[in-house]
Amino acid sequence: MVYHSSFADDDGITKACSCPLLPLKTHIKGPAPASDPDKADIVDEAITFFRANVFFKNFHVKCSADKLLIYLTFYINIALKRLEGCRTLAVGTKAIINLGLEKVPVPGEPGFPFPGLFTLPQSQEEAELLRNYLKQIREETSGRLLNCAYRANGFPNKWWLAFAKRKFMNIVIL
Repeated sequence: MVYHSSFADDDGITKACSCPLLPLKTHIKGPAPASDPDKADIVDEAITFFRANVFFKNFHVKCSADKLLIYLTFYINIALKRLEGCRTLAVGTKAIINLGLEKVPVPGEPGFPFPGLFTLPQSQEEAELLRNYLKQIREETSGRLLNCAYRANGFPNKWWLAFAKRKFMNIVIL
């Protein structure tokens, strides 16, 4: 069974393109509200569930937070693919920074991986809000993923990087 998000209650949560802008434990500047540092956020959930969820070809969406979980699972898959050839933490950090500098597509733009998952933006402001949130959440996910993908001595953790070979929902990563 697929692991679903525990953030099912989205009352009072701002949405952009039907994507909930959930709180994050982050120091990165962006539109995400601040989360309680003692509680798990959506990034913790995505990293925790990644190794189980990546095996599934279908993902039934039960709540709007599941859409964000799907997006983050796919992003973690991309990040691990980039880290696959990096033999040290320094090289891996450089690869992740370069990934973070890439343009973040939003629904309706070429390159967005899940065209039917989120609704199209109703205005340019909504598109920019979602783009900034996705950029912030991608940067936060990348930073936390480095702690999992590399050991304390700076060498790769093969138990994480082995998942770079998996295709999430049969989507080929170029």
